[in-house]
Amino acid sequence: MFVGTLTIGNGTLFYEWFAMYFPKNDAFQPWQIITHMFMHGGAMHIFFNMFALWMFGTPVEQVLGSKRFLFIYISAGLGAVLLQVGFYYFQYIPNYNALIESGVSSESIKHMLTNNEVVSGITQSQLAQLKAIFPAYNASMVGASGCIMGIMAAFGMMNPEAKLMMIFLPIPIKAKYFIPGIIILDLVSGLTGQSFFSPSNTAYMAHVGGALTGFFIMWYWKKNQFNQNRWY
Repeated sequence: MFVGTLTIGNGTLFYEWFAMYFPKNDAFQPWQIITHMFMHGGAMHIFFNMFALWMFGTPVEQVLGSKRFLFIYISAGLGAVLLQVGFYYFQYIPNYNALIESGVSSESIKHMLTNNEVVSGITQSQLAQLKAIFPAYNASMVGASGCIMGIMAAFGMMNPEAKLMMIFLPIPIKAKYFIPGIIILDLVSGLTGQSFFSPSNTAYMAHVGGALTGFFIMWYWKKNQFNQNRWY
């Protein structure tokens, strides 16, 4: 997928097909819910994601097996999409409804959001509402980060005493503190827009959604580990 991004249509066409777009945007297609998990925005993006997948995914798969590992991986990616898109809707719907109630037509809103230009007669308050929903409407999401956050959560539940370190913070911290700390930082970044360790265009709520999905799946499996009727 990464090679395709680099070679097909100078990357732009491949990105438009398979990145995850906001559902209200005309660029959105249903298959993007899955395909965006296998897309990456650059060499460093895929390198760090694959490094994390190797580091945390290897021990998780060895314990759970390939089928359950894949189930957590894909489920975490779906949970990431659900929370990130839900967060975008939380930003989008109130401002969109306010614009409609103030007399701006849906066609004008779509035109302004799509073309990034303001039609005549727009007031300052309406312009502020447009600016508030512009990032959500035009957002696109790529990467395996949500999936990997789910795997990290699974790793933390399986190995709570394992000591981990960040590249830029070489202090050993137990997984039961380290991983929740990363999730909390992502949550704060998502709510405030303040970036700590990731680029400012990171889909922070996708990280949180992926991690929570991985946590709940592992919690359920652990709680029902003696249930012989599970599908796996």
